[in-house]
Amino acid sequence: MLAAKKAIKTPFIVINADDYYGKEGFKAVHDYLVNGGKSCMAGFVLKNTLSDNGGVTRGICKMDEQNNLTEVVETKNIVKSKDGAEVDGKVIDVNSLVSMNMWGLTPDFLDVLEEGFKEFFEKEVPGNPLKAEYLIPIFIGELLEQGKMSVKVLKTNDTWYGMTYHEDVAAVKDSFKKMLADGMYKADLFSDL
Repeated sequence: MLAAKKAIKTPFIVINADDYYGKEGFKAVHDYLVNGGKSCMAGFVLKNTLSDNGGVTRGICKMDEQNNLTEVVETKNIVKSKDGAEVDGKVIDVNSLVSMNMWGLTPDFLDVLEEGFKEFFEKEVPGNPLKAEYLIPIFIGELLEQGKMSVKVLKTNDTWYGMTYHEDVAAVKDSFKKMLADGMYKADLFSDL
């Protein structure tokens, strides 16, 4: 994001480039931002983000009464179960909202991000220069904790697709074939431009 800072003049959406998010989340974040909202994220329903092939890590969202994000709890090894999902044998609510890194932000956020990036280079990079990562969710979490930012959580019922396991590839391919067959997408995405 910082590499594009000079070019970003309007609110924007940030996602992981190797995941599929669906349309509903994009629409919700877009609508929130164009109607004057500042910072938001799409909250995906946990059951729509699980793999049939093993455990996953998800950031479970905690929110206040107005759906403002208060904390993202990174939860490891969430597995599908007969009754929904569990972590280490404990049942977990499959209707919980999770962060899948779809953030809606404004250009003002980039100034704050840049200051944090300078601090990251001073404190984190020297200790592990090849592996240090400046992760947006962690940075936003720190800002939330310090009361320097608020983030509206916008629920989406989209199914999120990632390929955590090799076995996930076939299911993802089948899902995309179904979306094409149902007319959700055209085989040539840009044919109507």
